Amino acid sequence: MVAKSPEEIGKMLVDEGFVTERQLDKARAQAQASGEDLRKILVSKGFVTEKDIVETLGRSMKVPFVDLDSITLDAELVKSIPENLAKRYNVIPVEQKDNRLTLAMVDPLNVWAIDDISLITGFDIKPVIATEEGIQKAIDAAFGTTDLVAVDEAVKSLAETDFGGMEVEDDIEESEIAIDKLKEMVDDAPIVRVVNLIISQAINDKASDIHIEAEAKSVKVRYRVDGVLHDVMSPPKHIQAPMISRIKIMANLDIAERRIPQDGKIHLRHEGREFDLRVSTVPCVHGEKVVMRILDRGSVMLGLEKLGFSDLNRRMFEDIVEKPYGMILVTGPTGSGKSTTLYSCLNKLNTGLTNIMTIEDPVEYQLPGINQVQVNNKADLTFASALRAFLRQDPDIIMVGEIRDQETAKIAVEAALTGHLVLSTLHTNDASGAISRLVEMGVEPFLVASSVIGVLAQRLARTICPNCKEPYEPTPEAVRRFGLSMYSDSKFHFYRGRGCDNCKMTGYRGRTGIHEILTITDRLRALILRRSSTAELKQAALEEGMRTMQDDGLAKVLSGVTSMEECLRVVYVEGSADF
Repeated sequence: MVAKSPEEIGKMLVDEGFVTERQLDKARAQAQASGEDLRKILVSKGFVTEKDIVETLGRSMKVPFVDLDSITLDAELVKSIPENLAKRYNVIPVEQKDNRLTLAMVDPLNVWAIDDISLITGFDIKPVIATEEGIQKAIDAAFGTTDLVAVDEAVKSLAETDFGGMEVEDDIEESEIAIDKLKEMVDDAPIVRVVNLIISQAINDKASDIHIEAEAKSVKVRYRVDGVLHDVMSPPKHIQAPMISRIKIMANLDIAERRIPQDGKIHLRHEGREFDLRVSTVPCVHGEKVVMRILDRGSVMLGLEKLGFSDLNRRMFEDIVEKPYGMILVTGPTGSGKSTTLYSCLNKLNTGLTNIMTIEDPVEYQLPGINQVQVNNKADLTFASALRAFLRQDPDIIMVGEIRDQETAKIAVEAALTGHLVLSTLHTNDASGAISRLVEMGVEPFLVASSVIGVLAQRLARTICPNCKEPYEPTPEAVRRFGLSMYSDSKFHFYRGRGCDNCKMTGYRGRTGIHEILTITDRLRALILRRSSTAELKQAALEEGMRTMQDDGLAKVLSGVTSMEECLRVVYVEGSADF
Protein backbone atom coordinates (compact mmCIF):
# COMPACT_ATOMS: atom_id res chain seq x y z
CA MET A 1 0.00 0.00 0.00
CA VAL A 2 1.57 3.28 1.07
CA ALA A 3 4.91 3.92 2.70
CA LYS A 4 3.64 3.79 6.28
CA SER A 5 3.91 0.76 8.53
CA PRO A 6 0.71 -0.59 10.14
CA GLU A 7 2.13 0.39 13.54
CA GLU A 8 2.68 3.98 12.39
CA ILE A 9 -0.84 4.13 10.99
CA GLY A 10 -2.23 2.77 14.28
CA LYS A 11 -0.49 5.53 16.25
CA MET A 12 -1.73 8.16 13.82
CA LEU A 13 -5.31 6.93 14.26
CA VAL A 14 -4.94 7.19 18.04
CA ASP A 15 -3.48 10.70 17.76
CA GLU A 16 -6.42 11.82 15.59
CA GLY A 17 -8.97 10.28 17.97
CA PHE A 18 -10.32 7.60 15.62
CA VAL A 19 -9.37 4.72 17.96
CA THR A 20 -8.42 4.45 21.61
CA GLU A 21 -5.18 3.01 22.96
CA ARG A 22 -7.21 0.09 24.35
CA GLN A 23 -8.71 -0.67 20.94
CA LEU A 24 -5.29 -0.46 19.30
CA ASP A 25 -3.81 -2.83 21.91
CA LYS A 26 -6.65 -5.30 21.29
CA ALA A 27 -6.12 -5.23 17.53
CA ARG A 28 -2.33 -5.41 17.95
CA ALA A 29 -2.66 -8.55 20.12
CA GLN A 30 -4.84 -10.23 17.50
CA ALA A 31 -2.46 -9.21 14.70
CA GLN A 32 0.47 -10.76 16.56
CA ALA A 33 -1.51 -13.94 17.29
CA SER A 34 -2.95 -14.41 13.79
CA GLY A 35 -0.39 -12.72 11.53
CA GLU A 36 -3.12 -10.57 9.96
CA ASP A 37 -2.62 -6.96 8.92
CA LEU A 38 -3.28 -4.58 11.84
CA ARG A 39 -5.26 -2.20 9.62
CA LYS A 40 -7.60 -4.95 8.43
CA ILE A 41 -8.24 -6.02 12.00
CA LEU A 42 -9.04 -2.45 13.07
CA VAL A 43 -11.56 -2.18 10.23
CA SER A 44 -13.07 -5.66 10.68
CA LYS A 45 -13.70 -5.02 14.36
CA GLY A 46 -15.49 -1.79 13.58
CA PHE A 47 -13.00 0.33 15.53
CA VAL A 48 -12.36 2.43 12.45
CA THR A 49 -13.46 2.53 8.80
CA GLU A 50 -11.26 2.16 5.74
CA LYS A 51 -12.24 5.74 4.88
CA ASP A 52 -10.90 6.97 8.25
CA ILE A 53 -7.57 5.22 7.63
CA VAL A 54 -7.23 6.57 4.08
CA GLU A 55 -8.15 10.12 5.12
CA THR A 56 -5.57 9.95 7.91
CA LEU A 57 -2.91 8.72 5.47
CA GLY A 58 -3.81 11.48 3.05
CA ARG A 59 -3.36 14.14 5.71
CA SER A 60 -0.02 12.69 6.77
CA MET A 61 1.22 12.80 3.16
CA LYS A 62 -0.51 16.14 2.38
CA VAL A 63 -2.49 14.42 -0.40
CA PRO A 64 -6.20 15.31 -0.78
CA PHE A 65 -8.77 12.57 -0.06
CA VAL A 66 -11.66 11.98 -2.47
CA ASP A 67 -14.81 10.04 -1.59
CA LEU A 68 -15.66 8.26 -4.86
CA ASP A 69 -19.11 7.24 -3.57
CA SER A 70 -20.16 10.88 -3.38
CA ILE A 71 -19.22 11.96 -6.92
CA THR A 72 -20.26 10.95 -10.44
CA LEU A 73 -17.34 10.05 -12.68
CA ASP A 74 -17.17 10.86 -16.38
CA ALA A 75 -17.35 7.49 -18.16
CA GLU A 76 -15.29 8.72 -21.14
CA LEU A 77 -12.59 10.15 -18.88
CA VAL A 78 -12.40 6.92 -16.86
CA LYS A 79 -11.85 4.91 -20.04
CA SER A 80 -8.95 7.17 -21.07
CA ILE A 81 -6.85 4.76 -19.02
CA PRO A 82 -6.69 1.12 -20.20
CA GLU A 83 -8.58 -1.29 -17.96
CA ASN A 84 -5.52 -3.45 -17.30
CA LEU A 85 -3.55 -0.44 -16.00
CA ALA A 86 -6.44 0.79 -13.84
CA LYS A 87 -6.68 -2.65 -12.23
CA ARG A 88 -2.91 -3.20 -11.94
CA TYR A 89 -2.26 0.10 -10.18
CA ASN A 90 -5.66 0.48 -8.42
CA VAL A 91 -6.32 3.92 -9.90
CA ILE A 92 -9.24 5.79 -11.49
CA PRO A 93 -9.32 9.22 -13.22
CA VAL A 94 -11.49 11.75 -11.37
CA GLU A 95 -11.13 15.04 -13.26
CA GLN A 96 -9.25 16.52 -16.21
CA LYS A 97 -8.53 20.25 -16.33
CA ASP A 98 -6.26 21.83 -18.93
CA ASN A 99 -3.24 19.53 -19.07
CA ARG A 100 -3.69 18.03 -15.61
CA LEU A 101 -5.41 14.73 -14.79
CA THR A 102 -6.58 14.19 -11.21
CA LEU A 103 -6.00 10.51 -10.44
CA ALA A 104 -7.52 8.71 -7.45
CA MET A 105 -5.01 6.18 -6.13
CA VAL A 106 -4.74 3.66 -3.33
CA ASP A 107 -1.02 4.48 -3.17
CA PRO A 108 -0.34 8.09 -4.26
CA LEU A 109 3.40 7.51 -3.69
CA ASN A 110 3.55 4.93 -6.51
CA VAL A 111 5.79 6.85 -8.93
CA TRP A 112 5.77 3.98 -11.48
CA ALA A 113 1.99 4.20 -11.75
CA ILE A 114 2.11 8.00 -12.10
CA ASP A 115 4.83 7.82 -14.78
CA ASP A 116 3.08 5.07 -16.78
CA ILE A 117 -0.29 6.82 -16.80
CA SER A 118 1.27 10.20 -17.60
CA LEU A 119 3.05 8.59 -20.55
CA ILE A 120 -0.13 6.94 -21.87
CA THR A 121 -2.50 9.91 -21.41
CA GLY A 122 -0.06 12.74 -22.09
CA PHE A 123 -1.29 14.61 -19.01
CA ASP A 124 0.47 15.78 -15.87
CA ILE A 125 -0.84 13.68 -12.98
CA LYS A 126 -2.23 15.15 -9.78
CA PRO A 127 -2.56 12.20 -7.32
CA VAL A 128 -5.34 12.09 -4.73
CA ILE A 129 -6.01 9.26 -2.30
CA ALA A 130 -9.18 7.11 -2.18
CA THR A 131 -10.26 3.85 -0.59
CA GLU A 132 -9.42 0.62 -2.38
CA GLU A 133 -13.08 -0.42 -2.20
CA GLY A 134 -14.19 2.86 -3.81
CA ILE A 135 -11.68 2.51 -6.64
CA GLN A 136 -12.63 -1.12 -7.26
CA LYS A 137 -16.32 -0.19 -7.44
CA ALA A 138 -15.55 2.60 -9.92
CA ILE A 139 -13.46 0.25 -12.10
CA ASP A 140 -16.21 -2.39 -12.09
CA ALA A 141 -18.85 0.21 -12.96
CA ALA A 142 -16.76 1.70 -15.79
CA PHE A 143 -15.40 -1.40 -17.45
CA GLY A 144 -17.80 -4.10 -16.30
CA THR A 145 -16.65 -7.66 -16.62
CA THR A 146 -18.12 -10.62 -18.42
CA ASP A 147 -20.78 -9.52 -20.88
CA LEU A 148 -24.02 -11.45 -21.39
CA VAL A 149 -23.33 -11.21 -25.14
CA ALA A 150 -20.68 -13.89 -24.53
CA VAL A 151 -23.33 -16.09 -22.92
CA ASP A 152 -25.66 -15.57 -25.88
CA GLU A 153 -22.85 -16.50 -28.30
CA ALA A 154 -22.16 -19.67 -26.32
CA VAL A 155 -25.85 -20.58 -26.45
CA LYS A 156 -25.91 -20.02 -30.21
CA SER A 157 -22.92 -22.33 -30.62
CA LEU A 158 -24.80 -24.91 -28.57
CA ALA A 159 -27.71 -24.73 -30.98
CA GLU A 160 -25.34 -25.68 -33.80
CA THR A 161 -23.72 -28.56 -31.86
CA ASP A 162 -24.86 -32.11 -32.64
CA PHE A 163 -23.71 -33.55 -29.28
CA GLY A 164 -21.88 -36.56 -30.65
CA GLY A 165 -24.10 -37.06 -33.66
CA MET A 166 -27.32 -37.32 -31.63
CA GLU A 167 -30.40 -35.52 -32.94
CA VAL A 168 -31.82 -33.34 -30.17
CA GLU A 169 -35.21 -31.64 -30.43
CA ASP A 170 -36.19 -28.62 -28.36
CA ASP A 171 -39.12 -30.45 -26.77
CA ILE A 172 -37.23 -33.61 -25.78
CA GLU A 173 -37.76 -34.67 -22.16
CA GLU A 174 -34.66 -34.79 -19.97
CA SER A 175 -35.54 -38.31 -18.81
CA GLU A 176 -35.45 -39.55 -22.41
CA ILE A 177 -31.73 -38.88 -22.81
CA ALA A 178 -29.56 -41.90 -22.01
CA ILE A 179 -26.95 -41.38 -19.31
CA ASP A 180 -24.01 -42.32 -21.56
CA LYS A 181 -25.12 -39.80 -24.19
CA LEU A 182 -25.68 -37.20 -21.48
CA LYS A 183 -22.10 -37.63 -20.25
CA GLU A 184 -20.84 -36.97 -23.79
CA MET A 185 -22.98 -33.85 -24.02
CA VAL A 186 -21.80 -32.56 -20.62
CA ASP A 187 -18.13 -32.74 -21.68
CA ASP A 188 -18.81 -30.71 -24.82
CA ALA A 189 -16.94 -27.37 -24.78
CA PRO A 190 -19.98 -25.10 -25.45
CA ILE A 191 -21.86 -26.58 -22.45
CA VAL A 192 -18.85 -26.05 -20.19
CA ARG A 193 -18.50 -22.50 -21.51
CA VAL A 194 -22.14 -21.52 -21.06
CA VAL A 195 -22.27 -22.82 -17.46
CA ASN A 196 -19.03 -21.05 -16.58
CA LEU A 197 -20.29 -17.81 -18.13
CA ILE A 198 -23.64 -17.99 -16.31
CA ILE A 199 -21.81 -18.39 -12.99
CA SER A 200 -19.15 -15.73 -13.66
CA GLN A 201 -21.75 -13.21 -14.87
CA ALA A 202 -23.81 -13.79 -11.71
CA ILE A 203 -20.74 -13.12 -9.55
CA ASN A 204 -19.91 -9.98 -11.52
CA ASP A 205 -23.50 -8.76 -11.16
CA LYS A 206 -23.20 -9.36 -7.38
CA ALA A 207 -26.10 -11.82 -7.46
CA SER A 208 -26.84 -13.84 -4.33
CA ASP A 209 -28.57 -16.71 -6.18
CA ILE A 210 -28.77 -18.24 -9.66
CA HIS A 211 -32.09 -19.88 -10.61
CA ILE A 212 -32.26 -22.26 -13.59
CA GLU A 213 -35.92 -23.15 -14.17
CA ALA A 214 -37.32 -25.68 -16.62
CA GLU A 215 -40.37 -24.59 -18.62
CA ALA A 216 -42.43 -26.44 -21.23
CA LYS A 217 -40.56 -25.15 -24.30
CA SER A 218 -37.53 -23.35 -22.85
CA VAL A 219 -35.25 -22.86 -19.86
CA LYS A 220 -35.22 -19.66 -17.82
CA VAL A 221 -32.09 -18.34 -16.08
CA ARG A 222 -32.65 -15.70 -13.39
CA TYR A 223 -30.35 -13.89 -10.96
CA ARG A 224 -31.36 -12.58 -7.55
CA VAL A 225 -29.65 -9.19 -7.25
CA ASP A 226 -30.21 -7.03 -4.18
CA GLY A 227 -33.01 -9.36 -3.06
CA VAL A 228 -35.02 -9.20 -6.33
CA LEU A 229 -35.09 -11.79 -9.14
CA HIS A 230 -34.26 -10.62 -12.68
CA ASP A 231 -34.64 -12.60 -15.92
CA VAL A 232 -31.25 -12.98 -17.60
CA MET A 233 -31.67 -15.38 -20.51
CA SER A 234 -33.83 -18.19 -21.94
CA PRO A 235 -31.65 -20.90 -23.52
CA PRO A 236 -33.29 -23.44 -25.87
CA LYS A 237 -34.93 -26.46 -24.25
CA HIS A 238 -32.48 -28.97 -25.71
CA ILE A 239 -29.55 -27.69 -23.60
CA GLN A 240 -31.48 -28.11 -20.34
CA ALA A 241 -30.31 -31.67 -19.65
CA PRO A 242 -26.59 -31.21 -20.40
CA MET A 243 -26.50 -27.81 -18.62
CA ILE A 244 -28.06 -29.15 -15.41
CA SER A 245 -25.94 -32.31 -15.57
CA ARG A 246 -22.79 -30.21 -15.96
CA ILE A 247 -23.71 -28.30 -12.77
CA LYS A 248 -24.42 -31.61 -10.99
CA ILE A 249 -21.00 -32.96 -11.92
CA MET A 250 -19.34 -29.77 -10.64
CA ALA A 251 -21.27 -30.19 -7.34
CA ASN A 252 -20.50 -33.96 -7.06
CA LEU A 253 -24.17 -34.93 -7.45
CA ASP A 254 -25.62 -38.00 -9.18
CA ILE A 255 -26.57 -37.07 -12.76
CA ALA A 256 -28.56 -40.30 -13.12
CA GLU A 257 -30.88 -39.38 -10.22
CA ARG A 258 -33.60 -36.99 -11.37
CA ARG A 259 -36.53 -38.05 -9.18
CA ILE A 260 -35.47 -36.70 -5.78
CA PRO A 261 -33.93 -33.42 -4.54
CA GLN A 262 -30.15 -33.29 -4.19
CA ASP A 263 -27.78 -30.85 -2.46
CA GLY A 264 -24.12 -30.21 -3.15
CA LYS A 265 -21.39 -27.58 -3.16
CA ILE A 266 -19.05 -26.07 -5.74
CA HIS A 267 -15.83 -24.30 -4.74
CA LEU A 268 -14.26 -21.94 -7.25
CA ARG A 269 -11.93 -18.97 -7.66
CA HIS A 270 -13.06 -15.99 -9.71
CA GLU A 271 -10.73 -13.08 -10.41
CA GLY A 272 -8.57 -14.05 -7.44
CA ARG A 273 -11.45 -14.34 -4.95
CA GLU A 274 -12.79 -17.48 -3.27
CA PHE A 275 -16.45 -18.44 -3.73
CA ASP A 276 -18.61 -21.35 -2.61
CA LEU A 277 -21.80 -22.21 -4.49
CA ARG A 278 -24.43 -24.12 -2.53
CA VAL A 279 -26.32 -26.16 -5.14
CA SER A 280 -29.87 -27.45 -4.73
CA THR A 281 -31.84 -29.44 -7.34
CA VAL A 282 -35.57 -30.23 -7.19
CA PRO A 283 -37.57 -32.28 -9.73
CA CYS A 284 -40.38 -30.23 -11.31
CA VAL A 285 -43.01 -30.99 -13.96
CA HIS A 286 -40.85 -29.93 -16.92
CA GLY A 287 -37.49 -31.07 -15.54
CA GLU A 288 -35.16 -30.28 -12.67
CA LYS A 289 -34.89 -26.79 -11.20
CA VAL A 290 -31.44 -25.73 -9.95
CA VAL A 291 -30.71 -22.97 -7.47
CA MET A 292 -27.12 -21.97 -6.69
CA ARG A 293 -26.55 -19.75 -3.65
CA ILE A 294 -23.36 -17.71 -4.17
CA LEU A 295 -21.31 -17.36 -1.00
CA ASP A 296 -18.49 -14.83 -1.21
CA ARG A 297 -15.96 -15.70 1.49
CA GLY A 298 -14.81 -12.09 1.64
CA SER A 299 -18.29 -10.65 2.17
CA VAL A 300 -18.57 -11.80 5.79
CA MET A 301 -15.34 -10.13 6.86
CA LEU A 302 -17.34 -6.95 7.28
CA GLY A 303 -17.15 -4.55 10.16
CA LEU A 304 -20.40 -3.51 11.81
CA GLU A 305 -19.94 -0.05 10.28
CA LYS A 306 -20.59 -1.53 6.82
CA LEU A 307 -23.99 -3.04 7.66
CA GLY A 308 -25.95 0.21 7.38
CA PHE A 309 -26.33 0.98 11.09
CA SER A 310 -27.13 4.54 12.04
CA ASP A 311 -24.58 6.01 14.45
CA LEU A 312 -26.97 5.60 17.40
CA ASN A 313 -27.92 2.01 16.57
CA ARG A 314 -24.32 1.04 15.91
CA ARG A 315 -23.19 2.34 19.31
CA MET A 316 -26.08 0.55 21.04
CA PHE A 317 -25.37 -2.74 19.28
CA GLU A 318 -21.61 -2.57 19.88
CA ASP A 319 -22.29 -2.00 23.59
CA ILE A 320 -24.42 -5.17 23.65
CA VAL A 321 -21.91 -7.28 21.67
CA GLU A 322 -19.08 -6.33 24.03
CA LYS A 323 -20.90 -7.77 27.08
CA PRO A 324 -19.03 -10.77 28.57
CA TYR A 325 -22.09 -13.04 28.78
CA GLY A 326 -25.79 -13.20 27.99
CA MET A 327 -27.90 -13.91 24.90
CA ILE A 328 -28.06 -11.69 21.80
CA LEU A 329 -30.81 -12.45 19.27
CA VAL A 330 -30.99 -11.28 15.64
CA THR A 331 -34.45 -11.52 14.11
CA GLY A 332 -35.97 -11.06 10.68
CA PRO A 333 -37.30 -13.05 7.71
CA THR A 334 -35.17 -15.25 5.45
CA GLY A 335 -32.80 -13.12 3.39
CA SER A 336 -32.71 -10.18 5.79
CA GLY A 337 -28.96 -10.46 6.44
CA LYS A 338 -29.09 -12.15 9.87
CA SER A 339 -26.17 -14.49 9.11
CA THR A 340 -23.98 -11.67 7.82
CA THR A 341 -24.66 -9.68 11.00
CA LEU A 342 -23.78 -12.66 13.20
CA TYR A 343 -20.59 -13.37 11.25
CA SER A 344 -19.62 -9.69 11.54
CA CYS A 345 -20.13 -9.92 15.32
CA LEU A 346 -17.97 -13.05 15.51
CA ASN A 347 -15.31 -11.36 13.40
CA LYS A 348 -15.28 -8.43 15.84
CA LEU A 349 -15.10 -10.79 18.85
CA ASN A 350 -12.45 -13.08 17.33
CA THR A 351 -9.37 -11.66 19.06
CA GLY A 352 -7.53 -14.98 19.25
CA LEU A 353 -7.92 -14.89 23.04
CA THR A 354 -11.31 -16.64 23.22
CA ASN A 355 -12.79 -20.02 22.31
CA ILE A 356 -15.59 -19.40 19.80
CA MET A 357 -17.82 -22.31 18.70
CA THR A 358 -20.72 -22.31 16.24
CA ILE A 359 -23.41 -24.81 15.24
CA GLU A 360 -24.91 -24.02 11.84
CA ASP A 361 -27.21 -25.58 9.25
CA PRO A 362 -25.33 -25.41 6.97
CA VAL A 363 -21.94 -23.77 7.59
CA GLU A 364 -22.08 -21.09 4.90
CA TYR A 365 -18.75 -19.38 5.49
CA GLN A 366 -15.62 -20.82 7.07
CA LEU A 367 -13.98 -18.35 9.46
CA PRO A 368 -10.35 -18.78 10.55
CA GLY A 369 -9.86 -19.14 14.29
CA ILE A 370 -13.46 -20.24 14.94
CA ASN A 371 -14.63 -23.82 15.59
CA GLN A 372 -17.61 -24.40 13.31
CA VAL A 373 -19.89 -27.45 13.42
CA GLN A 374 -22.51 -28.38 10.83
CA VAL A 375 -25.86 -29.95 11.76
CA ASN A 376 -26.11 -33.59 10.66
CA ASN A 377 -29.57 -34.92 11.45
CA LYS A 378 -28.76 -38.42 10.11
CA ALA A 379 -26.01 -38.72 12.72
CA ASP A 380 -28.26 -37.11 15.39
CA LEU A 381 -26.04 -34.02 15.46
CA THR A 382 -28.71 -31.38 16.08
CA PHE A 383 -28.55 -27.83 17.39
CA ALA A 384 -29.46 -29.14 20.86
CA SER A 385 -26.99 -32.05 20.95
CA ALA A 386 -24.16 -29.85 19.65
CA LEU A 387 -24.93 -27.20 22.27
CA ARG A 388 -24.70 -29.80 25.04
CA ALA A 389 -21.30 -30.90 23.70
CA PHE A 390 -20.12 -27.28 23.40
CA LEU A 391 -20.67 -26.68 27.11
CA ARG A 392 -18.04 -29.36 27.81
CA GLN A 393 -15.56 -27.69 25.42
CA ASP A 394 -14.77 -24.64 27.59
CA PRO A 395 -16.33 -22.07 25.21
CA ASP A 396 -16.37 -18.32 25.72
CA ILE A 397 -18.69 -17.46 22.84
CA ILE A 398 -21.32 -19.71 21.21
CA MET A 399 -23.22 -19.00 18.01
CA VAL A 400 -26.37 -21.03 17.28
CA GLY A 401 -27.49 -20.70 13.67
CA GLU A 402 -31.17 -20.67 14.61
CA ILE A 403 -33.31 -21.42 17.64
CA ARG A 404 -36.02 -23.69 16.21
CA ASP A 405 -37.37 -25.66 19.15
CA GLN A 406 -37.86 -25.69 22.89
CA GLU A 407 -34.86 -27.92 23.65
CA THR A 408 -32.41 -25.69 21.77
CA ALA A 409 -33.92 -22.56 23.32
CA LYS A 410 -33.58 -23.90 26.87
CA ILE A 411 -29.97 -25.04 26.46
CA ALA A 412 -29.01 -21.73 24.81
CA VAL A 413 -30.59 -19.79 27.70
CA GLU A 414 -28.79 -21.97 30.24
CA ALA A 415 -25.48 -21.35 28.43
CA ALA A 416 -26.09 -17.59 28.55
CA LEU A 417 -26.83 -17.81 32.29
CA THR A 418 -23.63 -19.73 33.05
CA GLY A 419 -21.18 -17.10 31.82
CA HIS A 420 -21.18 -17.57 28.05
CA LEU A 421 -21.99 -15.06 25.32
CA VAL A 422 -24.61 -16.71 23.08
CA LEU A 423 -25.62 -15.34 19.66
CA SER A 424 -28.53 -16.73 17.67
CA THR A 425 -31.42 -15.94 15.31
CA LEU A 426 -35.21 -16.15 15.47
CA HIS A 427 -37.92 -15.55 12.88
CA THR A 428 -40.03 -12.71 14.29
CA ASN A 429 -41.36 -9.48 12.78
CA ASP A 430 -39.79 -7.13 15.30
CA ALA A 431 -37.40 -7.06 18.25
CA SER A 432 -39.99 -7.23 21.04
CA GLY A 433 -41.62 -10.25 19.38
CA ALA A 434 -38.47 -12.30 20.04
CA ILE A 435 -39.09 -12.19 23.81
CA SER A 436 -42.65 -13.49 23.43
CA ARG A 437 -41.45 -16.19 21.02
CA LEU A 438 -39.00 -17.59 23.57
CA VAL A 439 -41.73 -17.70 26.22
CA GLU A 440 -44.10 -19.40 23.73
CA MET A 441 -41.36 -22.00 23.11
CA GLY A 442 -41.58 -22.98 26.78
CA VAL A 443 -38.69 -21.02 28.28
CA GLU A 444 -39.70 -19.64 31.69
CA PRO A 445 -40.03 -15.83 31.76
CA PHE A 446 -37.57 -15.50 34.65
CA LEU A 447 -34.93 -17.32 32.54
CA VAL A 448 -35.62 -15.11 29.51
CA ALA A 449 -35.41 -11.95 31.65
CA SER A 450 -32.10 -13.06 33.16
CA SER A 451 -30.41 -14.29 29.97
CA VAL A 452 -31.39 -12.04 27.04
CA ILE A 453 -29.37 -8.80 26.93
CA GLY A 454 -30.42 -7.46 23.54
CA VAL A 455 -32.42 -8.13 20.37
CA LEU A 456 -31.68 -6.78 16.89
CA ALA A 457 -34.47 -6.88 14.28
CA GLN A 458 -33.43 -6.07 10.73
CA ARG A 459 -34.40 -5.93 7.06
CA LEU A 460 -32.36 -5.31 3.90
CA ALA A 461 -33.43 -2.46 1.60
CA ARG A 462 -31.97 -1.67 -1.80
CA THR A 463 -29.97 1.56 -1.92
CA ILE A 464 -30.54 4.16 -4.62
CA CYS A 465 -27.92 4.10 -7.38
CA PRO A 466 -25.60 7.09 -6.71
CA ASN A 467 -25.02 7.56 -10.43
CA CYS A 468 -28.66 8.32 -11.32
CA LYS A 469 -30.13 9.50 -8.00
CA GLU A 470 -32.52 12.44 -8.27
CA PRO A 471 -34.77 14.30 -5.79
CA TYR A 472 -38.53 14.57 -6.23
CA GLU A 473 -41.44 15.98 -4.28
CA PRO A 474 -43.72 13.25 -2.87
CA THR A 475 -47.52 13.32 -3.17
CA PRO A 476 -49.63 14.28 -0.12
CA GLU A 477 -50.76 10.63 0.06
CA ALA A 478 -47.16 9.43 0.30
CA VAL A 479 -46.43 11.98 3.03
CA ARG A 480 -49.50 10.79 4.95
CA ARG A 481 -48.56 7.15 4.53
CA PHE A 482 -45.18 7.85 6.03
CA GLY A 483 -46.79 9.33 9.12
CA LEU A 484 -45.72 12.86 8.22
CA SER A 485 -49.23 14.35 8.03
CA MET A 486 -48.49 16.84 10.81
CA TYR A 487 -45.85 18.36 8.54
CA SER A 488 -48.15 18.56 5.51
CA ASP A 489 -47.34 22.25 5.01
CA SER A 490 -43.63 21.49 4.81
CA LYS A 491 -41.78 20.63 1.63
CA PHE A 492 -40.19 17.17 1.61
CA HIS A 493 -37.72 15.89 -0.91
CA PHE A 494 -37.55 12.15 -1.39
CA TYR A 495 -35.08 10.50 -3.75
CA ARG A 496 -35.23 7.85 -6.46
CA GLY A 497 -33.03 6.35 -9.14
CA ARG A 498 -33.79 7.25 -12.74
CA GLY A 499 -32.13 4.07 -14.02
CA CYS A 500 -28.78 3.92 -15.80
CA ASP A 501 -26.22 1.46 -17.15
CA ASN A 502 -24.50 1.25 -13.75
CA CYS A 503 -27.64 -0.15 -12.08
CA LYS A 504 -28.97 -1.97 -15.17
CA MET A 505 -31.88 0.50 -15.30
CA THR A 506 -33.27 -0.59 -11.91
CA GLY A 507 -32.49 2.64 -10.06
CA TYR A 508 -30.88 0.65 -7.23
CA ARG A 509 -27.38 -0.57 -6.52
CA GLY A 510 -26.43 -2.47 -3.37
CA ARG A 511 -28.35 -2.90 -0.12
CA THR A 512 -28.31 -1.46 3.37
CA GLY A 513 -29.73 -2.58 6.69
CA ILE A 514 -32.78 -1.15 8.42
CA HIS A 515 -32.58 -1.89 12.14
CA GLU A 516 -34.42 -1.93 15.44
CA ILE A 517 -32.47 -2.58 18.65
CA LEU A 518 -34.10 -3.63 21.89
CA THR A 519 -31.82 -3.34 24.92
CA ILE A 520 -33.13 -5.26 27.95
CA THR A 521 -33.43 -2.78 30.82
CA ASP A 522 -34.65 -3.36 34.40
CA ARG A 523 -38.10 -2.09 33.42
CA LEU A 524 -38.34 -4.56 30.53
CA ARG A 525 -37.15 -7.42 32.77
CA ALA A 526 -39.99 -6.67 35.16
CA LEU A 527 -42.48 -6.74 32.26
CA ILE A 528 -41.07 -10.05 30.99
CA LEU A 529 -41.47 -11.59 34.46
CA ARG A 530 -45.14 -10.53 34.39
CA ARG A 531 -45.60 -12.23 30.97
CA SER A 532 -46.50 -8.90 29.38
CA SER A 533 -47.65 -8.90 25.77
CA THR A 534 -45.46 -8.00 22.80
CA ALA A 535 -47.32 -4.68 22.46
CA GLU A 536 -46.61 -3.78 26.10
CA LEU A 537 -42.93 -4.68 25.72
CA LYS A 538 -42.67 -2.61 22.56
CA GLN A 539 -44.33 0.42 24.17
CA ALA A 540 -41.99 0.24 27.15
CA ALA A 541 -38.96 -0.13 24.86
CA LEU A 542 -40.03 2.95 22.88
CA GLU A 543 -40.29 4.93 26.12
CA GLU A 544 -36.80 3.67 27.01
CA GLY A 545 -35.42 5.09 23.75
CA MET A 546 -35.75 2.29 21.18
CA ARG A 547 -35.92 3.45 17.56
CA THR A 548 -38.28 1.31 15.46
CA MET A 549 -37.46 -0.08 12.01
CA GLN A 550 -40.09 2.30 10.64
CA ASP A 551 -38.21 5.26 12.13
CA ASP A 552 -34.86 3.96 10.87
CA GLY A 553 -36.32 3.34 7.40
CA LEU A 554 -37.86 6.81 7.27
CA ALA A 555 -34.51 8.39 8.23
CA LYS A 556 -32.81 6.50 5.38
CA VAL A 557 -35.54 7.62 2.94
CA LEU A 558 -35.26 11.29 3.93
CA SER A 559 -31.46 11.18 3.70
CA GLY A 560 -31.61 9.68 0.19
CA VAL A 561 -30.12 6.27 1.03
CA THR A 562 -33.18 4.34 -0.16
CA SER A 563 -36.53 5.12 -1.74
CA MET A 564 -40.00 5.39 -0.24
CA GLU A 565 -41.23 2.41 -2.32
CA GLU A 566 -38.33 0.23 -1.24
CA CYS A 567 -38.82 1.07 2.43
CA LEU A 568 -42.53 0.23 2.22
CA ARG A 569 -41.64 -3.04 0.45
CA VAL A 570 -39.28 -4.38 3.09
CA VAL A 571 -40.40 -2.89 6.40
CA TYR A 572 -43.36 -4.46 8.18
CA VAL A 573 -46.17 -1.88 8.53
CA GLU A 574 -49.08 -2.43 10.90
CA GLY A 575 -51.62 -0.48 8.86
CA SER A 576 -51.45 1.92 5.95
CA ALA A 577 -51.07 5.02 8.06
CA ASP A 578 -48.96 3.60 10.85
CA PHE A 579 -45.48 4.16 9.53
